[in-house]
Amino acid sequence: MQLYCFEDRGNRRVALRPELTPSLARLVIQKGKSVSLPLKWFAVGQCWRYERMTRGRRREHYQWNMDIIGVPEVMAEAELISSIVTFFKRVGITASDVGFKVSSRKVLQEVLRCYSIPENLFGKVCVIIDKMEKIPIDEITKELKSLGMSEEAIKDLLQVLSIKSLTKLEEILGAAGEAVADLKQLFSLAEKFGYSEWIQFDASVVRGLAYYTGIVFEGFDREGKLRAICGGGRYDHLLSTFGGDDVPACGFGFGDAVIIELLKEKGLLPELSLQVENIVCALDHYLQGAAAAVATRLREKGQSVDLVLESKPLKWVFKRAARTNAQRLILVGNSEWQRGMVSVKILSSGEQYEIKLDELE
Repeated sequence: MQLYCFEDRGNRRVALRPELTPSLARLVIQKGKSVSLPLKWFAVGQCWRYERMTRGRRREHYQWNMDIIGVPEVMAEAELISSIVTFFKRVGITASDVGFKVSSRKVLQEVLRCYSIPENLFGKVCVIIDKMEKIPIDEITKELKSLGMSEEAIKDLLQVLSIKSLTKLEEILGAAGEAVADLKQLFSLAEKFGYSEWIQFDASVVRGLAYYTGIVFEGFDREGKLRAICGGGRYDHLLSTFGGDDVPACGFGFGDAVIIELLKEKGLLPELSLQVENIVCALDHYLQGAAAAVATRLREKGQSVDLVLESKPLKWVFKRAARTNAQRLILVGNSEWQRGMVSVKILSSGEQYEIKLDELE
């Protein structure tokens, strides 16, 4: 991850928030035992990352996060993926458009353990493996060698990471390990939740962030045109890095940039046109105060109002009403106002009538 960091006026090195999960960890620690577990939490926060901008990747973006704190079972990950699938369905995305690659960090741990690779190198290996689809395999091999891994260990590791079948993984690692057991449980739960067609096993998915400890997953577009849509996994040991007691946890991050590109590709991005309920306009300059009173009355009733702030010809006002899809045009004219009334025009039907100000709803 590339932190958007700089030096402030107090000569302090500071960074803009790159993601929300550490903030959640601090919040849980701060609340301590006053928080009733399990905790289900979501947020949509603004995040920054200093990197080269490409399609679906910006330095500033909004990220939807969902996390479950206090559940050690795989049911939590299954629930999180179900939430994302529900979102996709509601915006018109199908399993033929998008899928999830699923694996577990424990797969990598079991392979490294076979070659007595030190625990402290695990996070660095994950960061390198996370680049597999972005840089040539020779570069991956070179970076792994620089960590002190033998050629044999690298060869076996890359062989395992190429596996796309859970059955094949079980043949190599055996059924007794936690990695295979967790993944089999997840795929079983996917059937119960009804999203089996959305997920597939892919041992190369490790996620770049160092804090993941178990199951990890990434959403991807099946045409392969875009970056990962979303991603997440289990992070059971994150709280201790901030000075708290570890609590089982998992979650995901879902940025706004890639999904916007995908919805554009599929022709599913809705046009959210501007719409107001009322346009209020004074027909004479000296009646602008009266128009302001009408606008305030309607706003206090919870209605949206576009108050015309200058003396404008009616032709301009009607064009403005069309642009904002206004429902009503309320005109404050001299003779009507003297009688305590205003003129109302329903723009969809053309119906026009006068009404007392105190009856205006």
